[in-house]
Amino acid sequence: MGSIKSSKPKKQRKQLYLRPLHKKQAGLKGHLSKRLREQLGRRSLSLRKGDVVRVMRGSKKGSEGKIIGVNYKKGTVSVDKLTRKKADGTEIPLRIKACNMLIVDVDRSDARRFKGKLKKAAAIEQEEKQAGKEIEGKKEKTGKKTEKRGKIAEKKLGKEKKREKEQERKQL
Repeated sequence: MGSIKSSKPKKQRKQLYLRPLHKKQAGLKGHLSKRLREQLGRRSLSLRKGDVVRVMRGSKKGSEGKIIGVNYKKGTVSVDKLTRKKADGTEIPLRIKACNMLIVDVDRSDARRFKGKLKKAAAIEQEEKQAGKEIEGKKEKTGKKTEKRGKIAEKKLGKEKKREKEQERKQL
């Protein structure tokens, strides 16, 4: 997304509004639910039409629905179940900012969207399983005494490293 160079809020807002569309699209992301985080190995994902989201802020907090439209210029998302009535009686979808949403379910019809992400998550799961097997194989004693010994050993290592650094500085 690029860093903001100015400390003035007026200039920061101006940069936000005048961004090119490809940068605005990159900023239109939502947090993933805990279940999806584990599956995909990511914290957030760009919002797309067809994703199921939950509103986390505002008067419509807690309501869920499917995304029916994404407006990159305004940075808003339209959800199918969230509508309001106009004066003439027609219903129009409410526009909600992407930062106020939590992605509950993802539209998986586009294979390119998850090309490398699913492989990465699968690799992480395998590493966790292997680490779990190693721990089960060792079955070390855990108790108050062993925890204290471990903490004492860590402190000693820290002190030794400090001494070594000080000696190196003196030699220079």
